[in-house]
Amino acid sequence: MNTTIRNSTLYGIPAMLLVLPLVAMQFTKEVNWTVSDFVIGGILLFGTAGIIDFVLRKVKSRRNRIILSVSVLLVLMLIWAELAVGLFGTPFAGS
Repeated sequence: MNTTIRNSTLYGIPAMLLVLPLVAMQFTKEVNWTVSDFVIGGILLFGTAGIIDFVLRKVKSRRNRIILSVSVLLVLMLIWAELAVGLFGTPFAGS
């Protein structure tokens, strides 16, 4: 795959995900993100994209690329869930 297309996709998806709550905030009071929410979300999403980009560039085996990329995405989901609802009750989530 062309690296320009891959990078556009890889970094475009987090950008679109961050735009969703911004747009939702214009139409409903249910979504109430602060600047710090966007900063933390951006760090998590773009950091994940950067790690996956690194994996795709450095790891040669397709199988290992998939395993590592899925593992990174699972870690992202666990951290996001912990920050959102305190899934594990750690001080990390403010519990």
